[in-house]
Amino acid sequence: MSEPESDRMIEAEPGRTPRAGRGRDADNAPPEAIVAIPLRHPWRILIAVVLLLGLAVFVLDAAQRADYGWPDVGKYIFDRRISQAAWVTLWLTIYSMIGAIVIGLLLAIMRLSPNPVLKSIAWLYIWIFRGTPVYVQLVFWGIVSLIYPVFTLGIPFTTPWVTVPNEIFTNLFITAVIGLALNEAAYMSEIVRAGLLSVDEGQEEASTALAMSWGQTMRYVVVPQAMKIIIPPTGNEVISMLKTTSLVAAIPLSVDLYGVSRGISAVTFTPVPLLIVASLWYLLFTSVLMVGQHFIEKRFSRGTGRVKTGKEPAAPEAPPTAGPGAPGAPLGTDFGGKG
Repeated sequence: MSEPESDRMIEAEPGRTPRAGRGRDADNAPPEAIVAIPLRHPWRILIAVVLLLGLAVFVLDAAQRADYGWPDVGKYIFDRRISQAAWVTLWLTIYSMIGAIVIGLLLAIMRLSPNPVLKSIAWLYIWIFRGTPVYVQLVFWGIVSLIYPVFTLGIPFTTPWVTVPNEIFTNLFITAVIGLALNEAAYMSEIVRAGLLSVDEGQEEASTALAMSWGQTMRYVVVPQAMKIIIPPTGNEVISMLKTTSLVAAIPLSVDLYGVSRGISAVTFTPVPLLIVASLWYLLFTSVLMVGQHFIEKRFSRGTGRVKTGKEPAAPEAPPTAGPGAPGAPLGTDFGGKG
C-alpha cells in the first residue's frame, strides 16, 4: 500500500486524527500567532512612585524654606560678576584640556615606545601626577615663583649664561592652566594608550601590506577605530575638569566661578544662595558638554551596530514556493547540497 493511500485511510477512520505535517493542508496552513503576555513589575512601579513622592516632598519643602534664600538666587544668578567668572571657568577648562590632550598623547606614545628610557620617564610622570592630589599640586605650582624667582641656563656651580625672570608663574591664570593640564595629562595618557591598544595588531600589518606609511596607518586605520574607545572617557574628563577648576583657589586664583561666588557671599553673608548660583552655572555647562559628548559618540560609533536610528529594517519576504522541477525550485535534498 502506498503512503498517500495509507494517509487517506487514517483520515477516514472515525476518532482518529491525521499525523501533523503529513497532509498537504497541514503544510500550507499558516503558523498560529504567538500571544505574548507582558510581564508585570509591581515592585518596579512601587519604587518609582515612592521616589517621585520623595522628590516632590523635597522640592516643596525646599521652596518654602527661607534659609535657601531664593530671592538672592534670582538676584545673583545673572549678575555680571558671576557671568564673567563663569566665562573664566569655561576658558580654564578649554585651555587645560587642550594642553592635557597634547601632553597625554605624547606620554601615550612614550609608553608604547620600545625605548626603555622614554617608557620609564612616561611611567614616572604618570606615577607622580596620578599618585598625588590635584589640590596639593596646585598649591605647589602657586609657590613655584617663590622657589624659582629666575630661570638660569649654564654650567652648574659657575656663572649662569642666561638669566630669565620667572614671569610665567606670576600670572595666576597661566599657572592654573599649567597645573590643571599637567595633572589631567596623566589620565589622558592612559585613556589614549588604552584606545590605541584596543585596535588589533592585524590592522597595522594589513596596512603595511598595502604599502601605507606609519602616519597613514595611524590616521586612516588605527586612530578612527581607537576613537570609539577614547571619546567617551575623554568627555567624562572634560566634565570633571570643569568642576576641578573650583580648586584653583589653592594657587590662589579667585576670579573663577566658585571664587567669585564665595567672595560675594563673604560680603553679603549669604553663602547658601551663592552656592546654589554657582551650582546652577556648573549644571548649565555640564549639560551642554553632555549633549555634545552624545553627538560625538554617535558620530564615531557609526558602523559598529550600536547606533539606533529608530527605523527597524522590514522583515524579508518569504521566497515563493516552487514545486519539484519548477523554475527556482531548490535542487538536492532538504538538508542542502546537490543530490
